Amino acid sequence: EGYHRKAGLPHAEIEALRDAGSKAKGGELFVNLEPCCHYGRTPPCTDAIIAAGIKKVVVGMRDPNPLVRGRGIRILRRSGIEVVSGVLRDDCERTNEVFIKYIRSRLPFVILKGAISLDGKIATRCGESKWISSPASRRRAHELRSRVDAIMAGAGTVLKDDPLLTARLNGRKTVCPVRVILDHEHIVPLTANVFRNAATEKVIYAAGGNISSAREKALLAMGIEICYPRIRNGKIDLRHMMKLLGEREVTSVLIEGGSLINESALRDKIVDKVIFFIAPMIIGGKNATGLVGGEGICRLKDAFKIKNLVVEKC
Repeated sequence: EGYHRKAGLPHAEIEALRDAGSKAKGGELFVNLEPCCHYGRTPPCTDAIIAAGIKKVVVGMRDPNPLVRGRGIRILRRSGIEVVSGVLRDDCERTNEVFIKYIRSRLPFVILKGAISLDGKIATRCGESKWISSPASRRRAHELRSRVDAIMAGAGTVLKDDPLLTARLNGRKTVCPVRVILDHEHIVPLTANVFRNAATEKVIYAAGGNISSAREKALLAMGIEICYPRIRNGKIDLRHMMKLLGEREVTSVLIEGGSLINESALRDKIVDKVIFFIAPMIIGGKNATGLVGGEGICRLKDAFKIKNLVVEKC
């Protein structure tokens, strides 16, 4: 068995072949993605598969990367290896959804997450939100954080909750995704938790063009990277923000914001998946904060449609 741990490290095929050792010769290899056949950060997996003496490879889906796109399968077949392709393809495409989106568009796969009551509220009329979610769902949320490249929040969420935006499993911090803070009005204090350890745990600060030189220098001195997305209708253009993150090789983003950033993300059509933790409670009240802010839609045909719905119990 093997899996790709991190960009630049050996691919899953190499890890599996190492795990099998001499037993790989004459064996069968099962992969959810077509083996690569080009030199990038690592050598071609096809070379290692051929050298190991594998007799059959079962491939879940073809690699959409233009550098591969069927070439890996053809190379293996020309070497006398039997290849079966398209096995459990839909499942494999879901497994590789982040990679597929990024390799095709150079844009990150965006997940919108929220903890809501049965009536769709994320906070009471007084602003209280801790805790709508259960301990089990919060553990799931930290597992989700640990699997993405970046966590993004707006200035309002940072001011209200002062979150760390780190991945903590079993009470301990594990990997630290890039923290992306949207603050074009420059209202987040430099003492905020999200700026902790910025010198060693990357923080990207999305600023407006009118940021003061003093604030800019202070952020840079803390080790924070500053980017300048376009501002549209008084808000950060999230499509442009995703382009900037994609250029920085951020392949997946988890949005953990309030109702306004949720509305902006949906309106700008950057969201690929939504994950909602729904609590068995009703908050009620017109002044309680809903999941999605803004004016909302006028016609049902304009509603944001959800497909491939999956329901689980935490």
